[in-house]
Formats: sequence, structure tokens, C-alpha cells
Amino acid sequence: MPIRTIVTELLEIEHPVLLAPMAGVAGGALAAAVSNAGGLGIIGGGYGDRDWLTRELAAAGNARVGVGFIGWSLDRQPELLDLALEHAPRALFLSFGTFRQYADKIARSPAKMIVQVQSVAQACEAVADGAEIVVAQGTEAGGHGSSRATLPLVPALVDAIGDVPVIAAGGIADGRGLAAALMLGASAVLCGTAFFASREALSHPNAKQAAVTGSGDNTQRSSVFDIARGIDWPAQWNLRTLRNRYSEQWVGDTETLRQQGAQEKMRYAQAAEAGDTDVAAVIVGEGVDMVRSSEPAAEIVGRIVSDAERLLGNANRFLIPTGSSSGGTLRARPGGPP
Repeated sequence: MPIRTIVTELLEIEHPVLLAPMAGVAGGALAAAVSNAGGLGIIGGGYGDRDWLTRELAAAGNARVGVGFIGWSLDRQPELLDLALEHAPRALFLSFGTFRQYADKIARSPAKMIVQVQSVAQACEAVADGAEIVVAQGTEAGGHGSSRATLPLVPALVDAIGDVPVIAAGGIADGRGLAAALMLGASAVLCGTAFFASREALSHPNAKQAAVTGSGDNTQRSSVFDIARGIDWPAQWNLRTLRNRYSEQWVGDTETLRQQGAQEKMRYAQAAEAGDTDVAAVIVGEGVDMVRSSEPAAEIVGRIVSDAERLLGNANRFLIPTGSSSGGTLRARPGGPP
């Protein structure tokens, strides 16, 4: 039975699965593939490269996609919001900043305003600023984020912001995650890591291979790669990636890394271009254990949804009656869902 929620209705999509707007990874082809599969693909506007954004909007073709922006970066180039709105996106996805200054312009467009947060206080502020949908991003997520875990954060936001729907993000990469998020009160999920190694993703092939063989055990949050890239991220947000030789070298000595900024920025850029994952970051989250091949995005969407539908439909199979047959209680079956 199809999973219909307030988010699928608001965004006019078939499935409650959204592509995270991963900078440099979620381009037009990937966003279009997710949207064409019934979810919502969101192009990652990243750090404000107009030429890149123009090209990727064109690459999405006629697919109805969204566009995502990093808030503090958009503040430096607010005209990029106009560029995005000219393409009639289904949604504008904003994160890492404050957004009241953009709410009226978005409200005058057909696009829905989605705001990603990492705390209850930020969620309440986002709703006051005009957010129509709020994303609860747990620390398990790849890329930038904060410290609260997805499992307790989602219901906390659901309780705090009332009728505004919540999307769960962080550590969700398969149908089990979607089913669990819905049980927590979320109306959809936002997935990045699940699509990082997809055929349509702009990730370097070497980075895709590192993700396919990677483990959530081997991820960490740090500021090492932001310093290496010369990106001045606000201190309250750091970056989850796979560990590599570069991060192990510098994670305990970021001050020296800053002092060698120009040299290391050049070294890092060359490594990223060459796909040298001993130096360049593989930006994935703890859900990377569930990524074991590079496949079309449509197959990923389909599997997440079908597995969630099956699990939700068969939920009672994983509970064992105890006590008398007429008045017993229920307890979890050992091992839970397969």
C-alpha cells in the first residue's frame, strides 16, 4: 500500500523520500532521477557557484526538482535565490543560518520552504521564520551538522512544532530507516549517503568506491576538511566524513593546519580533482554501511519505499503474544524485522 503523508501531499510527490542537497554531489541528473522515481530530488546549491548551479538546473531537464542552499553562504549571494526561483522549483531547501529574510520571496512563489535544523530551538525559530516543512537532522548525517541524534530529535521536533510536518535525516539509508522515521512521527525522510555512490551522483568514482566499502564505524566529525578547503564554516557546525590518512594526520592539530592554509588548500584541491581519497574527504554519514553498490537512483528510491511498505504492513509479525491467548501482552520477537 503506498505511503501517503502530509509531505507527499504538500510536495505533490508519490513517495516520502527526498534527496539531500549535497554540495558537489547532488546535481541535476541525480535530482531528476530521484524526482522521476517518485521522490523529490534537490540540487545542492552549495557555496554559491552561479555557473555550476545554472548548468545543473539545466541538467535536470523537465523534472520537478528542488534547490538547496547553505544559509550563511546564500547571505553573501542572495541573488542566487532569484536564479533558483526562475526555474520554478518544487521546494527551496535552506540550512545552516536564519531565513526570515527569504521567506516572503519564497512564499510568493509556488515553491515550498523547507528548513533543516539540528535542535528544538532552531525548529521553533524556523517555523516562526516561515518554514512550511522542517528537517530534523541528526548528528549521524554525512556532511555538516551538529550533536543531537536522529532518534530522539525527530519526536522532539514533532511535539514542539505542532502542525508543521517534520522530515527525518541522519543515518537513514534504507526502508528500515523510513519505517522507523514514520513511527517516530516524521512525514518523510531526507537521504544523502544512500545516493552518494549512485550512478547519477557527481561524486568522484574513487569516492563512490570508498563509500561502497566504507563503514559508519570509520566516520568522524571534525573541521579538518573545511580548514583544508579554506571554507570558513561557523563553529557550531562541523563535518562528518570517512576517516582517512589526512584527517588522522590533522584532527589533533588543526591550529598548525590553519597556519599552513595556502599550501594545504592547494594540496587538497589537487587530491579532490584526482580522486585521492587518502587526502580528499568522502563526505558520507553513519548510514554508509547500507551502501554496498553503485546503482541507479531510481532503484534506490524503489527499494527504500518497497521495503518500508513491507515492514509497516507486517509489523505485527515481529511481536510475540505472551501470557494467555485471550489477554496476553506483546513483546518484540528476537532479531526483529529481517
